[in-house]
Amino acid sequence: MIAYRKLVSMKSDGSENDIESDIERSLKQLQQVNSQMQTWVSSGGSEVLSHTLTRHMEILQDLTQEFYRLRSSLRVKQQHASLLDLRDFDRAKFDVEEPSDSADQALLREQAAIGRSTGQMDNVISQAQATLGSLMTQRSTFGGITTKISNVSSRLPTINHVLASIRRKKSMDTIILSLVASVCAFLIFIYWLSK
Repeated sequence: MIAYRKLVSMKSDGSENDIESDIERSLKQLQQVNSQMQTWVSSGGSEVLSHTLTRHMEILQDLTQEFYRLRSSLRVKQQHASLLDLRDFDRAKFDVEEPSDSADQALLREQAAIGRSTGQMDNVISQAQATLGSLMTQRSTFGGITTKISNVSSRLPTINHVLASIRRKKSMDTIILSLVASVCAFLIFIYWLSK
């Protein structure tokens, strides 16, 4: 990642594709390791391992975001450089042949717009991947909690009774809340009709 960051800050020499493929392969391997750790933790791992898994998933998310941000920045720089080269070439041609508002300049503007759209799409994709990473972290956390609660409930029968009463109370609260919401909605509807 450090080498890729240096490559993005300097002028591109064409070696970025190799580094990008290496980084993508490493990120996929790290994702697989995290998935294996997640299945191991969810099958009864300790709380220390759960915290370690959470930290590893955060690291993967940060590295993935950094990679997509750097790649998007590199693409924008490459497109900007190619547009500048093309503009310099076309400017000499326009001075001799055509007025300034030509079809080639329209194509250049369209290419720049496409480049900006591609950069925005890369940003949206990186945000979606970050959201996916956080959802996977939450899923592993909740899965670990469910596993621990089931382990505790199987060990202690009195806790099982407490958990059952909590579930009954929760379902009763849900029913009451639904009834209150329905009544409020009905009253609002009647008030709206009476106006």
